[in-house]
Amino acid sequence: MRISKIIIFFLIFTIATVNYIYALAPQSELRYEGIDVSDWQGYIDYKQVKNSGIDIVYIKASQGNNIKDPYFEINYENAKANGLKVGFYHFLTAVNEEEAKQQATFFASIISGKQVDCKLALDYEQFGRVGKEQINQIAMAFIQKLKELTKKQVIIYSDLYNSESTFNNQLSEQGELWIAYYGDYRNLRNINASWNTFIGVQYTDRGVVPGIRGNVDRDLFSQEIFLNDNSEIPTTENPNDSYNTETVFYTVKRGDTLGRIAEQYGTTVQQIAQINAIQNVNLIYPGQVLRIHTNSNIKGSESNSTGKTYYTIKRGDTLWGIARRYGTTVQNLVKWNNISNPNLIYPRQRLILYGNFASSSYTYSYYTVQRGDSLWRIARRYRTCARRIARLNGLRSSNLIYPGLVLKI
Repeated sequence: MRISKIIIFFLIFTIATVNYIYALAPQSELRYEGIDVSDWQGYIDYKQVKNSGIDIVYIKASQGNNIKDPYFEINYENAKANGLKVGFYHFLTAVNEEEAKQQATFFASIISGKQVDCKLALDYEQFGRVGKEQINQIAMAFIQKLKELTKKQVIIYSDLYNSESTFNNQLSEQGELWIAYYGDYRNLRNINASWNTFIGVQYTDRGVVPGIRGNVDRDLFSQEIFLNDNSEIPTTENPNDSYNTETVFYTVKRGDTLGRIAEQYGTTVQQIAQINAIQNVNLIYPGQVLRIHTNSNIKGSESNSTGKTYYTIKRGDTLWGIARRYGTTVQNLVKWNNISNPNLIYPRQRLILYGNFASSSYTYSYYTVQRGDSLWRIARRYRTCARRIARLNGLRSSNLIYPGLVLKI
């Protein structure tokens, strides 16, 4: 009987061990409230953000080879002025190791001279046709070059799928994990990821925080997110002659081409295609919303800046209707845009609006699914959630998408 009890105990212990042999858990207590921001949020009132209980803000600094986030400087200045701890991240688009090193150099040049509190972050989530082995080599090249230039520690932002299936153990040794997971992150059992722990979790992309217009990513971080050395980042020269900064949003109209749009905003077809993940530059359609980077900086301080919103006039618009939609006045629109006759506006004319505005009407975008897409990645790109896209398009399962399917977003 005693032997039987021992065997039973051993079996129970073994089963429990097998059930929980793999686990992905916080490295220590997640006790720091955070957000991560970019030009999507526009102007942010960091005094309200701080008063709401946020401790840490991760700020997008750059993307690709020569795109500086237009709100980087003002986000950094105002977050610091209000006592928030800051971190910086770069959105990597490299397709080989040499380009990864160039992007690391560009990132380092953008954040040169800044005093950063949190580990630098690599956001690498769009791989195109690059294979798994090459993906890891690209990430390794970026991280090693960035460490060399900044003398700072680096972390890797990843969703659960890529932390398990794409990124390898060698990469995990180069930086800790900041995971995007919108389920119960406290119970990630039977997860065979390249990391055993994470030091940050992005738990929603639909967060609401006072001082921020619209939704914002919400995060929780552990103590390990902070740098051992938060001294000023060493100076690195910009490897490019210039960079693109300003972001505007343009709704494609019938008859538009990327060439005409690029000419209108002083950019290139290639830039617009890269930013919006357009694989065929001849395939755009009415109603599609494009993000476009031009060459203007968003400047100002907490005391004198109210941010800028851009609106492209459509057929049938009136200044009265636009003012009502954005909660301002016709007089303000006239003053901000040097309009001599308020009754004389025309389609495609671009207006500047100053202030924390949120349009009261919804505009839908349309996206054609590409090979390798998932609803999660598409949702991240458009700052929404997979469930919302599935519901809007009548999809019974978020996995039932296929190349060529047009999604309303």
